Amino acid sequence: MALRSRCWELLPVCRNSGRRVAALSTSSPPAEKPGEPSENENVAPEFTNRNPRNLELLAVARKERGWGTVWPSREFWHRLRVIRTNLHTEVLVEHRNGQVVVSASTQEWAIKQHLYSTKNVVACRSLGQVLAGRCLEAGISFVVLQMTPWEVTSQSMKELQDALTEGGVVLKEPRRIYE
Repeated sequence: MALRSRCWELLPVCRNSGRRVAALSTSSPPAEKPGEPSENENVAPEFTNRNPRNLELLAVARKERGWGTVWPSREFWHRLRVIRTNLHTEVLVEHRNGQVVVSASTQEWAIKQHLYSTKNVVACRSLGQVLAGRCLEAGISFVVLQMTPWEVTSQSMKELQDALTEGGVVLKEPRRIYE
């Protein structure tokens, strides 16, 4: 039994263009002391975070509070905005710095061709389904929805909310973790 395990150590098998080739291993890993970490386990003394959204995903990033009397509130990382005109409906996910991250609109031909009307309840439901898929592809799973009192009672806004939550987007952001 010991001879068989020794043979497998000396003859590692690798795949090379569809046929098996055996190669002899002549080098051995350097001996490590039991108390010291290996070279791969050393931690760098300085770390540079290259992902600007990392702190948001960890719920540690700052949220701008602003004044309490300002509406809509500035305390969010991603906000859902609904823009309705006489002809079209547009839904945006906006970052706190003002940039639009993800959007869906009834002006897009891929969405418009499946709709009878571009501003009714069915259009809002379709926009919610499309935006939920785009948000999850972009890595956004939490957004804040701030509605006016007349939007709360709207059937189309309720359908938009239902489509987003069924699509996997949570319409409330987690609380910030203070250090």
